Amino acid sequence: MSLFRASCRASSILSLGLLLGGCTWVHMAPGASQVRVLAQPPSGCEKRGEVEVSVKDGLGPYERNPLRVRDELETLARNEAPGIGADTVQPLAPPVDGAQRFAAWRCRK
Repeated sequence: MSLFRASCRASSILSLGLLLGGCTWVHMAPGASQVRVLAQPPSGCEKRGEVEVSVKDGLGPYERNPLRVRDELETLARNEAPGIGADTVQPLAPPVDGAQRFAAWRCRK
C-alpha cells in the first residue's frame, strides 16, 4: 500500500471519528420534555415500572464520549416514560456497555 493511500485511509477514519463524536443520535419524543430526571428515588410517588434503554457506546475500536452516551440513555428513558404513565425517571445504576436501567415514577397528579 502506498504512503498516500495509508495517509488517506487514516485521515478518513479520523474524520469519521470526529463526525460521530459530535452527533446526537437520539432525539426527544413528544411529551418527553416534561419528564423529570432525579438522582434519588422520589418520595410520595407511584412506581410505574422500570425501563432498560441502550445505545451504541462505540464504533469498532473507537469509544464514544461517555457523557454523550449517558445523555442519550437519559433521553431514551424520558421518551419511554409517558408510554407507561410516568412523569419522572431515576437511574438505577450507571451505564454499562451502552445500556442502563431506570425506575419510572408518577409524581404529579
